[in-house]
Amino acid sequence: MQCRYATGANKSAHSATTMSARKLEETDELKHSKVDKSLSKAIQQARMAKKMSQKQLATLINEKPQVIAEYENGKAIPNGQIIVKIEKKLGCKLPRPGKKKKAAGSAGAAGGVKKAGASRGGPPKRR
Repeated sequence: MQCRYATGANKSAHSATTMSARKLEETDELKHSKVDKSLSKAIQQARMAKKMSQKQLATLINEKPQVIAEYENGKAIPNGQIIVKIEKKLGCKLPRPGKKKKAAGSAGAAGGVKKAGASRGGPPKRR
């Protein structure tokens, strides 16, 4: 009787552990932006001033109560549409999460001569 080694076995299954370890290392750097503490406190204070519960505010803006709780705890990923709804129902301006400024992009738009066809990175216009 002959012994056959590794016949019919899926050899790629053994290399998956090294791939998953790499993927785990890569995902450490990628993190979602969370709600600012100033925003979460502002929502909570405005809601308390109106004497509303989280559930009442959630029903007014057609969202789940968990969404309001996540915003107030600072665990939610900021969504501009939800923030606008909350602002309208509470009747106050809320601090917005700051966008990262582009130094190179703003200089071209504000300051001057544009080259034909080069504004969006596409090919030059045919005339």
